[in-house]
Amino acid sequence: MLESLQKHFPIGVANVEVSPNYNVAPTQEVLAIARHDELNHLEKLLWGLVPFWAKDTTIGSRMINARSETAATKPSFRTAFKKRRCLILADGFYEWKGEKGHKQPMFLTLPNGSPFAFAGLWEIWDDKGKEAAPYRSCTILTKEASESVRPIHHRMPVILKPEAFDSWLNPENQDGNSLQEIIQNQIFTELTSVPVSKRVNSAKNNGIENIRPVSSPPK
Repeated sequence: MLESLQKHFPIGVANVEVSPNYNVAPTQEVLAIARHDELNHLEKLLWGLVPFWAKDTTIGSRMINARSETAATKPSFRTAFKKRRCLILADGFYEWKGEKGHKQPMFLTLPNGSPFAFAGLWEIWDDKGKEAAPYRSCTILTKEASESVRPIHHRMPVILKPEAFDSWLNPENQDGNSLQEIIQNQIFTELTSVPVSKRVNSAKNNGIENIRPVSSPPK
């Protein structure tokens, strides 16, 4: 799996074990690429950003996403947006379609099914030495849904094109206009979706059967 990721993403250092995850829940680990020490590190970050100024880590479960339109100015995200950006790796994600009580999980991918990278922000939090290790976390930027996603949800994650990876990861790039141009224009917007099993409604279910298409739900 690591060799496959290295073909698609600019990984310089990889010191983590890589294995499939078919049902990532908030506060769980995700695979990400972050640049520090002038190298692109493949690492695991906890999904749900905890700002460095937070009193504890409980805020993370409410910070899994950040609106791309306001992340540069919101106190929770602005420092990370300026200095600590990352790529969060995936090959699909779930969204739910329909009315409350009758929601159908949908699995969304690029049309060619290849792996891709969400535009992310990352942060390090510590409790002045009380924690065993610094808490390393991240959030996924979102935008208004494209035409292909709008029938399912009004928002979608920002999915970067490969040509944007280097500029997005570069901590020296702190120009707000340049960064906004990346997340507005250097992105994938057309996605394919299929209905999948409601097993994905429980994070306890984490197998490849989660992403297998099921019969199309009634319209």
